Amino acid sequence: MTLQLEPMPDDWQRALAIVAHPDDLEYGCASAVATWTDAGREVVYLMATRGEAGIDTLDPSAAGPVREREELASAALVGVTSVEFLDHADGVIEYGTALRRDLAAAIRRHRPELLITLNFADTWGGTQWNTPDHRAVGRAVLDAAGDAGNRWIFPDTVAAPWNGVRWIAVAGVDDPTHAVDVTSGLERGVRSLMEHRAYIGALTDEDPEKYARAQIEGFARQEAARFGGRPAVTFRLYPR
Repeated sequence: MTLQLEPMPDDWQRALAIVAHPDDLEYGCASAVATWTDAGREVVYLMATRGEAGIDTLDPSAAGPVREREELASAALVGVTSVEFLDHADGVIEYGTALRRDLAAAIRRHRPELLITLNFADTWGGTQWNTPDHRAVGRAVLDAAGDAGNRWIFPDTVAAPWNGVRWIAVAGVDDPTHAVDVTSGLERGVRSLMEHRAYIGALTDEDPEKYARAQIEGFARQEAARFGGRPAVTFRLYPR
């Protein structure tokens, strides 16, 4: 039998989504974000990099601003009005106290109840090797949630400690525990990914809409079998 997933908690108001690159959330969970913002919840995006090393045909000095603009447009489509970039170097993010401090500072500043990040396991689906950036950022998010609440760790951040993170939700994992019904947000999730036209154009010759629709609708419908037949975005939920 297919293991049925639990619905994500809905008794929260503020979320902070922290990922390595522009486009990470669009491939992972933008449809869920659209559903949440429709319900009046606040979601802030934080990118560790500007994705400047992500387009082979563009020099990083040109690619970074392009990808930043695409991310801002993409976020707006799903109701996100605050997008921040940390300027860690794309492709060579280092896990360590510098990254943890930046993330803890952001958590203290935004005071989320829910943190969202992306698969930080070694692989996607057990066969495709994950990137060092995804692994570093995802693990740092889990660690920074604790750092943010400890007044003796990184005591020099501008904002006061925040120990109000209740859950960390990790998208794109092989072993999810929870899901969001994205029936109402699915179309905006597709259009959100489509905003990354320069990035998609460097990946494939396929029409951007056809590509985005196959990616987003395909994943959501694939997960429906584990969520009562409803199109879903899935997460592994770590309570705190």
